[in-house]
Amino acid sequence: MAQQGHQAVRAPWTDLANFFDKCTACDKCIAVCETQILVKGAGGYPEVNFMNGRGECTFCQACVKACEADVFRSTDERAWFHYVEIQQSCMMFSGVECRSCEDSCESRAIRFKRQVGRVAMPELNVESCNGCGACMAVCLTQAVTLLRNVASPLSE
Repeated sequence: MAQQGHQAVRAPWTDLANFFDKCTACDKCIAVCETQILVKGAGGYPEVNFMNGRGECTFCQACVKACEADVFRSTDERAWFHYVEIQQSCMMFSGVECRSCEDSCESRAIRFKRQVGRVAMPELNVESCNGCGACMAVCLTQAVTLLRNVASPLSE
């Protein structure tokens, strides 16, 4: 998975400020993840791998409900404070038609802008991006990169 730096992505709604103090690495959240994107990461702690399983978070909240260690914030809050960016390795920048990321994006954060005499180019609406990872899993060139919102007070 292409990520900026190598800070692990934790399950949605994880209280990053207290994660290592509270998480017991019991794997209950991993076991209940319906899309199997939660995996055992460094130190045995759960982390998200969008290239695993079905490659996206459905925000089903099963991980939150399974956790007995109080490592999650309220599910009424935004699940994550990260978003994606489309790199120059996207096939569209080479003139090859592909819209896999747009087709997989339920929040409609990725759209393609038509251009006269050229293939449509990807545009990202960061405000609409919920960070689910669906676009990362389907990208044939791994051109979709995960970026952490550094303005968030919850950044690791």
